[in-house]
Amino acid sequence: MLNSFYVTNVLTAYVSVMTQILPIILAETVNIGDGLKYLGAGVAIVGVIGAGIGQGAIGQGACMAIGRNPEMAPKITSTMIIACGIAESGAIYALVIAILLIFVA
Repeated sequence: MLNSFYVTNVLTAYVSVMTQILPIILAETVNIGDGLKYLGAGVAIVGVIGAGIGQGAIGQGACMAIGRNPEMAPKITSTMIIACGIAESGAIYALVIAILLIFVA
């Protein structure tokens, strides 16, 4: 009973939104250049995955090092923060490139 009520409300909301938005979307002229621009931005943002993996590895290494040698925690933490900043720079560059591709190109 609750599932059918939920599905009915969601579908009704979806259809009402699409009936308002779809004519606006279809009225715009879309060319292949716009599609390729958005595809390029999506490919550029894939660089964020590497930053996430790198920061995870940095955090794991820092936690293991602090667990083995707790008195070195302040030095390990400061080194970890610097390394995370360096790893994050790649993600920021990827984001800047994606934004440039979308809004400038």
